[in-house]
Amino acid sequence: MKELLKAHRHLAELKGIAKTIPNQGILLSTLSLQEAKDSSEIENIITTQDALYKYRLQAGVQDLSAKEVSNYADGLEVGFRAVHESGLLTLNTILKIQQTLEGNRAGFRKVPGTVLKNEQTGAVVYEPPSPEKIPDLMSSLEFLINGNVNDLDPILRMAVIHHQFESIHPFYDGNGRTGRIINILFMVKEGLLDNPVLYLSRYINHTKSDYYRLLQEVRDTGQWDEWVVYMIRGVAATSRHTVVLIEQIRALLQEQKHIIRSRYKFYSQDLINNIFRHPYTKVQFLEQDLDVSRPTATRYLDTLANDGILEKHRMGRENYYLNKSLVSLLFNIPEIEV
Repeated sequence: MKELLKAHRHLAELKGIAKTIPNQGILLSTLSLQEAKDSSEIENIITTQDALYKYRLQAGVQDLSAKEVSNYADGLEVGFRAVHESGLLTLNTILKIQQTLEGNRAGFRKVPGTVLKNEQTGAVVYEPPSPEKIPDLMSSLEFLINGNVNDLDPILRMAVIHHQFESIHPFYDGNGRTGRIINILFMVKEGLLDNPVLYLSRYINHTKSDYYRLLQEVRDTGQWDEWVVYMIRGVAATSRHTVVLIEQIRALLQEQKHIIRSRYKFYSQDLINNIFRHPYTKVQFLEQDLDVSRPTATRYLDTLANDGILEKHRMGRENYYLNKSLVSLLFNIPEIEV
């Protein structure tokens, strides 16, 4: 299938371009928040980029939507760490991801799942499996994720896994977001990516009506073709889109690295890493990353702010500093081309 080969080609390009960023934490910190925001929007959890980054500063900001989006990024990190260490994406890891998203240990649901109804007629179009079936269904899904299924292409497996998980609907809440994290982590587990930088949520958000229609079409007809093609195209489109974004981040990183290295004796790679891992940074972050005193960290950041590289702001009792150029890039990511 030509489209499948094309998706693999774009995915391989993404894997390669991601390696050109010297500190992978930069991509994980910046792109994971973009994925978290887009994935949460699918569930009508809406926040702004600014509110999200302010929440991540941990400065006592009270914002429920930003908290939920931030939890998504944390859940992705929890899952990635587990997959990276074990090479497996287990039920235990999936439970930990959902626990991080929702902030509770409720586990698999013990009550009937949410019934999907036709908005016009009120007729039931899908009813998730009863609670007593969930453990066996999830065990089967775990085997599909981790078993030796060499005869099925991993992108096709990901499409099947995602549909199965969404249909089982195993949790009280957070099913959609957990399912989208599983997509990314499965790609890492299969070696198609080194880090979770493929973010399908922007594609799904852009094609939301097709996403839900095709999910249901498989349930109604048992025909997988259109759903699988939809997911293949999503991988290709998202890979292309993310390659461009990473290239822009890399160019900006090199530009700022050159400027700071040529102007300031306090230049270090750790400093560059900090202002790219934290587009909104603060003195405490720099103290930790550079192992310097608070006055020294303050002097570094104030100098960069006074010279226009960073932008200094006040929130509550402390200052924070924006990497203006990086923030502008991340806040103005174009729509994905499908």
